Amino acid sequence: MTAALSSVPAAEFVQAKVEYAAVLPMFIVFGVALVGVLVEAFAPRRARYWIQLGLTLAGLVAAFLVLVLYSREHQAKTAAGAIVVDGPALFFQGTVLVLSAVALLAMAERLDGREADTFTQSGSAVPGSPQEAAAVRLGATSTEVFPLVLFAVTGMMMFPAAGDLLTMFVALEVLSLPLYILTGLARRRRLLSQEASLKYFLLGAFSSAFFLFGAALVYGFAGSVRFSEIAAAVPQVAGLDSLAVPGVILIAVGLLFKVGAVPFHSWTPDVYQGAPTPVTGFMAACTKVAAFGALLRVLYVAFEGLRWNWQPVIAVIAALTMVVGAVLSVTQTDMKRLLAYSSITHAGFVLVGVLALDRTGVSSTMFYLVTYGFSTIAAFALIALVRSSGSEATHLSQWVGLGKSSPVLAGTISFLMLAFAGIPLTSGFTAKFAVFGAAIAHDGTWLAVVGVLASAVTAFVYVRVIVLMYFSEPTGDTVVARPSVLTAAAVTICVAATVLLGIVPSPLLDLAHDSSLFLP
Repeated sequence: MTAALSSVPAAEFVQAKVEYAAVLPMFIVFGVALVGVLVEAFAPRRARYWIQLGLTLAGLVAAFLVLVLYSREHQAKTAAGAIVVDGPALFFQGTVLVLSAVALLAMAERLDGREADTFTQSGSAVPGSPQEAAAVRLGATSTEVFPLVLFAVTGMMMFPAAGDLLTMFVALEVLSLPLYILTGLARRRRLLSQEASLKYFLLGAFSSAFFLFGAALVYGFAGSVRFSEIAAAVPQVAGLDSLAVPGVILIAVGLLFKVGAVPFHSWTPDVYQGAPTPVTGFMAACTKVAAFGALLRVLYVAFEGLRWNWQPVIAVIAALTMVVGAVLSVTQTDMKRLLAYSSITHAGFVLVGVLALDRTGVSSTMFYLVTYGFSTIAAFALIALVRSSGSEATHLSQWVGLGKSSPVLAGTISFLMLAFAGIPLTSGFTAKFAVFGAAIAHDGTWLAVVGVLASAVTAFVYVRVIVLMYFSEPTGDTVVARPSVLTAAAVTICVAATVLLGIVPSPLLDLAHDSSLFLP
């Protein structure tokens, strides 16, 4: 063995230098996650919740401040090209940090005596009854959620910053494994939650296998998994007989699974329904940001030279995603499944922006992901507050007359539904205008037309929910639990962002445009 190593020229050994200023935000989040594991092991049970909550929020805020004040000035390829910190990577990382911090406020919801009073006064539970006990236990957060969220955020930050396929695969697994666990942590309806977790794990394993198989084919073609070297080898492709074409398609399959694009969407409704509702908001918002960031880097950096091969395939997938998501959302009777199919439709809208293949495509995609993330986190946080007999009331029949019994929640949900529909003066309208405008400017008019028609169909779905809440008399024992300060803060931040990004979108659009150039 020693003789074999001594025969290798010294030039073959390359020392991987790390630009720590560029990767420091990821290190902070990962380090705090490790500290959270120690807290979970050694801290007293009574103090564990507040320690974990404060530690996790402090870590996310610190990572965001370092990213804005320090890492932004140290953009570079680092770790021998395995990590690329450029404008898009920083934008996606900052978006993940902000959205995950807001989602964490909703996930930290804990019912207290005030909420027990709410259930008692509504007649759905009497003091000391099993219903009241169930109501109080429902919101109690398991403290292991906090380090799991941080590990997932670490993977989400690494995913769009990966400089080669191997690093991207590691990031994919780092972000996915905690999500599989989080999906199965629902305290009520445990069988549904655990079934969703198992489905997510199995289908996620299949998608990872597709990604790995595609990476192997690309390595056989280019002799490297690094994006810059793959891009240099792409001009040598002659026709469809190259390994590069099936390689990029298989890699795209693995990434499109994470965004919930058709036909790789089958996990989305079950997982969204079975996971704890605040966790669903976190997954729906942050996972899409990370996955689309990785998809943009793969398509724009490594395989831009093969655009004529993969662009028609992605265009068909985008159209199918919009149509299937919109049509199937009409048939849903559960709020969480309705928003799941809505998220599939929105993934199709974002793909329309991706296909523009220039800076406007990147910037419009970034803007859309930010707006969708805020609206989604708020929607799922509010859904978690609607209860019946001590458990979540997610069936549409349980939302009848909610506008009269709880006008504040119904009004907020209605506004978010209008934002999802893309009504003017909301962030949803500006985001759709941005991605459809980018598509029309780059020969994608037919996709924009499909998107507008799909938006009209989903608008009917959202308006139907509003009609149920305001134009019917309340029935049953559905009540709205009083939110904690943390949940109220999360919803307020998200609704304010939805309003501001609809009325004054220019600052974020300009920031997205300035951050839209990838390092080659």
